[in-house]
Amino acid sequence: MAGDTGSGEAWAAWSAAARAMAEPGQPAPLFAALDHGLRRTVGHKLFTILLLRPDTNESERIYTNMPDAYPVSGRKPRRETPWTARVFDRGEVFIGYTADDIRAHFPDHELILSLGCAAIMNLPVRYAGETLGTLNVLHEADWYDEPKAALGRPFAALAVPAFLALRGQIDGP
Repeated sequence: MAGDTGSGEAWAAWSAAARAMAEPGQPAPLFAALDHGLRRTVGHKLFTILLLRPDTNESERIYTNMPDAYPVSGRKPRRETPWTARVFDRGEVFIGYTADDIRAHFPDHELILSLGCAAIMNLPVRYAGETLGTLNVLHEADWYDEPKAALGRPFAALAVPAFLALRGQIDGP
């Protein structure tokens, strides 16, 4: 059940993502496992992964479960906003509970809302005090809360090696 805070479901999803890290062809197997695990534990309609590129001050969508609406895309320059300060700079989870929250923080709010998504949770992928990117889950209004953020954080931690490899900070496939 999506959003089930039972420890068994969460442990199974975290374990599956950890096992996916050992598969060849990274990061695709890991990203698919993160997608599936987050859907099982916190729930989502839309799931994207954003990689930060500090050398160019850009962000890049590197995974999506809705490629027609949100394709993997080129890089976009960072915009300085309260959201970027919170999520990118301080590494705090952001929960937008309603359509008004989506409108206030995201320039693509019309597309987000058209997909039936009126809540968002951005989970920073952090390592050594630096935000490497985010895992982004979107669903209907009032879907996300602090207990779901707690379930989501381990998925963000499991993404760290893939993000470091994509940024060339560790050897990758």
